Amino acid sequence: MENDTIIEQVTETIQDTTAVNNMVGGIRELATTPVSEWLPVLLKEYVIPFGIKLVAAIVVLLLGRWVIKLIKKGMMRMMDRRNADRTLSTFLMSLVSVLLTFLLIIAIVGILGVNTSSLVALLASAGLAVGMALSGTLQNFAGGVMIMLFKPFKVGDFISAQGCEGKVSEIQIFNTHLLTTDNKEVILPNGALSTGTMTVFSKQDTRRVDWVFSISYGDEYDKAKAVLKRLCEEDERILKTPETVIEVIKLNNSSIDITVRAWVNTADYWAVFFAMNEKVYKTFPTEDIHFPFPQMDVHMKS
Repeated sequence: MENDTIIEQVTETIQDTTAVNNMVGGIRELATTPVSEWLPVLLKEYVIPFGIKLVAAIVVLLLGRWVIKLIKKGMMRMMDRRNADRTLSTFLMSLVSVLLTFLLIIAIVGILGVNTSSLVALLASAGLAVGMALSGTLQNFAGGVMIMLFKPFKVGDFISAQGCEGKVSEIQIFNTHLLTTDNKEVILPNGALSTGTMTVFSKQDTRRVDWVFSISYGDEYDKAKAVLKRLCEEDERILKTPETVIEVIKLNNSSIDITVRAWVNTADYWAVFFAMNEKVYKTFPTEDIHFPFPQMDVHMKS
């Protein structure tokens, strides 16, 4: 056993000595060979090809930096036109600059002859793993970017989305905060908010207010209609254009239902809605117009 170990050590020593001798011999041969013989080979096989790759890499570097600047300027102009949030603009510019610069470096390294396939595969695998782990967070981030860029609503708007209603108090990169009418704060994820259906009540300057008032069978419809028209004309907050519509909407079992559709400024919507309900309740009895209640006629045969 000891003899085998000694033989292996001697063999390794002989191999190392042979490698060193070969290297020394190559150096001596190169030193004794005239420069005119090995220099053209060196230039043709190594220096000139590498020089061409180096020049190409420098050209790609300069062109790449110029293209990156053009892309950043174009994105900045687009976000300025859309009045994007300054914090979002700065963040996106930094993100785009880093990504494009990384791709440019990968391209230059490939031009120089370095194998980048393994590096790209490793980064892609890492990116896939991180993306799967943070899929929900990334979806909310993308939703926040879309909301800040396209501005379907803004801070101060009253919206209804994801089963919640409230005034938008804050728009963050991952979440949007709503303040409900009873002063509760609701936090909605931007991912679902940007892809779901929403209603923005304060987007337009004017809104239509709808009421349905019921009168009893036997009451004069024309009189009720005249009273409703007078009440609408007395309220200065109700706009003259478009014209207020007052019509029978349904002949119900125990009542005649009259719809009133009037236009107001968005800020006056609820004030006018509540005020009209109160006025009708107080005015109809004085005009001998009755509020209906469920009735049933029973006929008995003797």
